[in-house]
Amino acid sequence: MWVRHEAFVELLQENPVIAAVKDATGLSRSMDSDCQIVFVLSGNLLGVKEVVSRVHEAGKLAMVHIDLIDGLAARDVAVDFIAESTRADGIISTRSNLVRRAKARGMLAVQRFFMLDSIALVNIEKHLSFEAADAVEILPGAMPKVIRRLAAIVRKPMIAGGLISDKEDVLNALGAGAVAVSSSNPEVWLL
Repeated sequence: MWVRHEAFVELLQENPVIAAVKDATGLSRSMDSDCQIVFVLSGNLLGVKEVVSRVHEAGKLAMVHIDLIDGLAARDVAVDFIAESTRADGIISTRSNLVRRAKARGMLAVQRFFMLDSIALVNIEKHLSFEAADAVEILPGAMPKVIRRLAAIVRKPMIAGGLISDKEDVLNALGAGAVAVSSSNPEVWLL
């Protein structure tokens, strides 16, 4: 039914640019791109099913950022809703409990971490609850030195997201150890 972990990692490696969509225009442009994975970063309870359907109709993998969907709470039932009502391939979340629930349901899960300061870097080392995640996403992604350090610690595929705005950012993130980048910039999707 859903994509397995190994197939997801292979897809990330073969298609390292992920379309991160925030609105209808971005969704339409992502459908025309070569990106094979779409991160759905906005929406609401009533419209998310249609968005996931459009992504699937285009032959792409749909990952819903469950924390950003209006009308959903940070509870297991929100994951159940996404799984049963939208048939999304997986979720993205900053919350460990939602990542664990998605994995228990057989879905893919990306755990997102914000690297705001040195404390966040120390905390990610302590906060190894992302063992359930298929991948981790580090934001902002335009920090090759931090990505390199985390690549040595995090034993999961790492996605760099946020502030990825051009080819240099993509190459720097991938060169530092990220397996893929996510960007809401349609120009990056064309790389």
